[in-house]
Amino acid sequence: MRKAELLVPAGSPSRLKTAILYGADAVYAGAPDLSLRANSEFVLDTLVEGIEYAHSMGKKVYLTLNLFTHNDDIKKLPVFVKTLREVRPDGVIVSDPGVFAFMRENASEIPLHISTQANVCSWLTVKFWQDMGAKLCVLGREVGFAEIKEIRAKCPDIRLEMFVHGAMCMSYSGRCLLSSFMAGRPANKGLCAHSCRWKYKVYLEEEERPGEFIPIEEDDKGTYLMNSKDLCLMPKLADILALGIDSLKIEGRHKSDYYVAMTSRIYRRAIDAWYESPEKWRAEPFMDELATMQSRGFTLGFFEGMPKAVDYNYQSTLSTGGRLSVGTVSEVREDALAMTVNNRIQKEDEIEFLSPYQFEPLKVKIAKVIDAKSGEELDKVSAGKIGQAIIIPFAFFKGMKAQDIKRLLPVLLSSP
Repeated sequence: MRKAELLVPAGSPSRLKTAILYGADAVYAGAPDLSLRANSEFVLDTLVEGIEYAHSMGKKVYLTLNLFTHNDDIKKLPVFVKTLREVRPDGVIVSDPGVFAFMRENASEIPLHISTQANVCSWLTVKFWQDMGAKLCVLGREVGFAEIKEIRAKCPDIRLEMFVHGAMCMSYSGRCLLSSFMAGRPANKGLCAHSCRWKYKVYLEEEERPGEFIPIEEDDKGTYLMNSKDLCLMPKLADILALGIDSLKIEGRHKSDYYVAMTSRIYRRAIDAWYESPEKWRAEPFMDELATMQSRGFTLGFFEGMPKAVDYNYQSTLSTGGRLSVGTVSEVREDALAMTVNNRIQKEDEIEFLSPYQFEPLKVKIAKVIDAKSGEELDKVSAGKIGQAIIIPFAFFKGMKAQDIKRLLPVLLSSP
């Protein structure tokens, strides 16, 4: 059985490195010359550096070109091809048939992947793209598992990819016009304003479902009738892996380094554990870890059929989860770590460092809050200053040797 690839978002150079450190087999990112995913933090130099780093670690990088073109976009395509030849990615993600044909003609050496934006929902469509020369199809989030099984059976010779974790769109993926209409921010170019999560005052009863009322009970914060919970297919991961899906995709190029680290390490360990012992595999330990992250609650999406009322949160868009990211390891010194702070820390706090090399966190009590620049001892510190950092002496790691701390906690690691 071919082992499934873990594909993780890389919205910035640091997230690319973090994803790979924490277990991603591949990452996907926007390219600088024609990044149709808005707010890409890559420029050409950092993209080249990121791809070289990934390749040095035996990992892959896919770039996105999944817009549906207007005439003004077409003149940018030759520049994009020039960029591709400089950075040498492992694949390009496209959705527009015209862009697909252009890439086949002008950059035939680069594997083409069909984006979720193309809404591939049947084996007939998968076979069409395979015959056209595509190497992989990303299945639409709207495809149920029974359909996926049939697609896999009828299309055994093309790689299939599916989303297993991340935000869910209440509309058809990538085609929602609500954000464009209400905020002038097109969802298809990565600018979604998440208008579906805003509060609305409406009473709904669908014509074909008389008596089924959406429980819209307005409070002082309003109502959230289109607020989907986040996708999480960890409970069904064993079924997905047993079927032979080639690539498992995590959504979230605008999410934090901490989100990338957490989802990568949890899904990496879960995938490896299943291959090691499928009969003993259980989702619960991994779901417990995912539950500590900030989320809108979890749903299986379309995995078992059409979503139901329970898959939406009508009361609030506030995140749930017990952990907060408080910092990132920015320097490893001879006898201490330096940690850039992005949340409040005070004396006697207990924090946990998340290593990419073991699943159990490293727990540390902050006996002193020491400013990394001045060496001054403080009562507390917050992220008010840019680059604010503190020192974590190795002595705080009770019973651990310096060499083990350095091995387990390289630079750019998150601490909840």
